[in-house]
Amino acid sequence: METRELRYFVAVAEELHFGRAAQRLGIAQPPLSRAIRQLERRLGVTLLDRNSRAVTLTEAGSVLLNEGRAALHAVDAADRRTRRAARTAAGGPELVLVTKAGASSELLRKLLDAYAAEPDAVAVEVVLCGPGEQQQVLRDGRADVALLHLPFDSTADFDTEELQTEGQVVVLPAGHALSARATVRLADITGLPDLPLPRWPRPAGDYPEGPGPEVHSSTQLYQLIALGRAAAVLPESSRIHLQPDLAAVPVVDAPAVTTVIAWPPHSRSRALAGLIRAATRL
Repeated sequence: METRELRYFVAVAEELHFGRAAQRLGIAQPPLSRAIRQLERRLGVTLLDRNSRAVTLTEAGSVLLNEGRAALHAVDAADRRTRRAARTAAGGPELVLVTKAGASSELLRKLLDAYAAEPDAVAVEVVLCGPGEQQQVLRDGRADVALLHLPFDSTADFDTEELQTEGQVVVLPAGHALSARATVRLADITGLPDLPLPRWPRPAGDYPEGPGPEVHSSTQLYQLIALGRAAAVLPESSRIHLQPDLAAVPVVDAPAVTTVIAWPPHSRSRALAGLIRAATRL
């Protein structure tokens, strides 16, 4: 199969409409239809059932849609990493690390300092993203390594090393009735009508959320909490970011959060190996 044919098929399978798929791809509809028929002949299967009213996927088509997406992601990742290697040879950053904005800040600082002290250390570019986005940025080749947080982020298809495990706290406006307590339970938080848990944009992995306002950054989240519009359950290490108008109370029955460093298992980068060694020594 050709990459071009896979891209054509995935577009049709996602749109379930040849006209919309052709517009999305920026090509005319007749060559798109011919390419799909050629792909079906080569595979010896029917991928799409077509009639005058609808286009539907066959069982074989559903399988190729899932496999095709994964293959195209791998091709795109190879493209990005190859281009980044060329930029590195020209003096650009040699490693790209992605992490959730506002998370594991102290750990990340220690990691970068420890790695920079290594005799063969290279430059590290840090990319900050929203909740649940780190694994996709790593998977599609925009980063070489990521800090992920279990049980919220997926580590499927990555190699990992555990770095730290911590409890969770609920972050509240200072002066709220719960802020005077030594500990709380999840049931105490989920029933608060005045401080709903926020909603995260998709994809956000398995991060807990509620009916509150949608948030896109830690800065926005902390401001909403200070205004009395939301509360949030966050790792213990988030205390480092709290201003005087916020309070944090341990949540005794919240799951522990484990920070892991993750990377593609096929990576052969010496610089990445050095960063992993520095991380596991912390």
